[in-house]
Amino acid sequence: MIEYQPRKILSDDEPGPWGDPVSIAYDQRDVLLYAVGIGCNDLRQVWEGQDGFAVFPTFPIRWGGRAIKLDEAALPPSPGPLTIDAERHLMQLAPLPLSGSVQVRSRLLSVQPRGKGSAFLEFESEVTDSGGQLCTRMISGSFRRGVNKLGDIAPFEGAGTSRSMKIEMPAKAPDLELSVRIPETQANVYRLSGDYNPLHIDPEAARFGGFDKPILHGLCTYGHCAQLLLGALADNDAARFGALKLRFSSPVIPGDEMIIRAWQDGPGRVVFEARCDERVVVNNAFFEYR
Repeated sequence: MIEYQPRKILSDDEPGPWGDPVSIAYDQRDVLLYAVGIGCNDLRQVWEGQDGFAVFPTFPIRWGGRAIKLDEAALPPSPGPLTIDAERHLMQLAPLPLSGSVQVRSRLLSVQPRGKGSAFLEFESEVTDSGGQLCTRMISGSFRRGVNKLGDIAPFEGAGTSRSMKIEMPAKAPDLELSVRIPETQANVYRLSGDYNPLHIDPEAARFGGFDKPILHGLCTYGHCAQLLLGALADNDAARFGALKLRFSSPVIPGDEMIIRAWQDGPGRVVFEARCDERVVVNNAFFEYR
């Protein structure tokens, strides 16, 4: 078991300090590669010459936690393959520039014990353009697990206020059902956007992480949910994207068919879940659109 000496790293109701902003540059190729990596096929996301071409709104999701200011000595440690995405919530406040540089800053919101000896960390991040316009706000939740076996992290005292929430699905037939077959090579393409965690390509790393084979990136699953729902509910118009929040409840395996079941939850909002066969892979989820 990892030796960990808990100490107070956050107050009970105040988040940690913002880290100093960092500049992140990207170009047209990065934008296109991300869109292809999450299965987009609308020309407004994959053809730079198309009228209405725009950065897909979830493009900055992988920057969650950038420029974080952390006292790592006070946090439960975990090696890469045992750190996995748990929840993501992205809100689009303004469109991102088609290319150029943005500023990203982050802060720690909470650290909570979760399940058998695992730690649940939540970060808040903001993305602003070169003119100071706030474009995106994100909350990222991840699990840290131990080394010898899954969940092998010493007990610790939680800190901060968790933003995690439970969302119940209605006990009736869904108002909308969408499906997509995840290509066998999807993780190979998505990782080229910059997520090189070996868990998603190396069978040995996957086994070390507790999986039979490499799994799809959680953020790739997130992107697939985003583009399917935006297409069905907002005509694939990136400007109409509001927010997407979800919890990863089980991994998607490349080759799986993913089915989204959604229920209307007021104007411009649905709650939803996603399944692969009988496995619920996404739950506690909602999508908001304009």
